[in-house]
Amino acid sequence: MLQPTTNAMRYRALGRTGLTVSEIGLGCASWWGQKAFDERQATKLVHAALDRGVTFFDTGAAYSGGEAEPRLGRALKGRALDGVVVATKAGTYHDGSRVARDFRPSAIIASVERSLRNLGLERLPLLQLHGPAVAELDGEMLDALALLKRRDLVGAVGANSFDPVVIEHIIGLPDFDVVMVDYNVLRPERAALIAGAAEQGKGVLAGMALAMGHANRQLLRLRAPRDIWYALRALKNHRSDVVKGARFGFLQALDGMTGAQAALAYVLADPNVSCAVVGTTRMAHLIDNLAASGMALPPEVLRRIRQAQEPG
Repeated sequence: MLQPTTNAMRYRALGRTGLTVSEIGLGCASWWGQKAFDERQATKLVHAALDRGVTFFDTGAAYSGGEAEPRLGRALKGRALDGVVVATKAGTYHDGSRVARDFRPSAIIASVERSLRNLGLERLPLLQLHGPAVAELDGEMLDALALLKRRDLVGAVGANSFDPVVIEHIIGLPDFDVVMVDYNVLRPERAALIAGAAEQGKGVLAGMALAMGHANRQLLRLRAPRDIWYALRALKNHRSDVVKGARFGFLQALDGMTGAQAALAYVLADPNVSCAVVGTTRMAHLIDNLAASGMALPPEVLRRIRQAQEPG
C-alpha cells in the first residue's frame, strides 16, 4: 500500500528568491472567490491550509470577478503570516463584465497598489505578470518592476503564462525570479521548460497541477452548482484536456492513494518544481490534496502514466 513518507507538509526553495514555500500551495480563485460561494467556507479553507502548513497562497486581481483578492485579504486578517508567501497577479483585471488586459507599466504599478490594499499587506512577497506577451516585456516594463522592488512594494517578480514561447523568453531575463507554468500529467512536455528555468535559478510554480480535475474525472461528479460551473467552463475552454484526461482513469483505482494525490505526486516528483498550486471549495478535497506532500509514485504507476501520455 502506498503511504506518505510523513504526515507533515514539506517545503522547497523558490529558486534563488530566498523564499521557502510549502510544496503544495492553495490557489484562491475561480468559484472559491465568487460571491455565490459562502465566504465563511472560503475562509475556513484558508485557515485549514495555514494550520496544515501551507505557506503559499496564489490569487490574482482579475480572479473571481475581482472578488478573490479582497476575500483572501479578509481570510488572512489576524493570522500570523511570518513565512507565508502571498502571490498575486497584475496585467489583467475585471471591468465588471469581463476580464480585460492592461500591461502599461503605469497600470502594473497601480494594480500592485490596489492589490496591497485588497490583501491588507504592506509588501507583496511575489508579484506575477498574468499572461504577458513577449512584446510587453520591454525596457519600460522591466524598469517598472525594478521600481516596485526599490519601493519595497514587491519582493520577487515572476510571470504566469501557459505559452512556452513566452516562458522561454522570461527564462532568459534576469529581471524575473519565478515562472508559473501549466504542469500536470497532461503536460509532460513542460518538464524541459521547467529544467531550463531551474538552470537559470528561477523558482517554478506548477499551475493547474491537478489538470483541473480532468485526470481524476471530477467533471463527472456533479453534486452542487459549483460542479456545474466548473464543468461548463471545462467544456468551453478545455475540451481537449477532458478527452486526454480519460486516459488516466486508472489513477482512481490505486491502492492507498487517491487520483488527486497521484497527480500531485507526479508533479512533485520533479525536483525543479518549487510548489504545486491547487484550488478547491471542499474541505475533504483540501485535506486529501495536502496529504500528497511526501508521497512518491511507485515505478509501475509512473510507467502507466507515461504510457497514457503517449500520443495516439
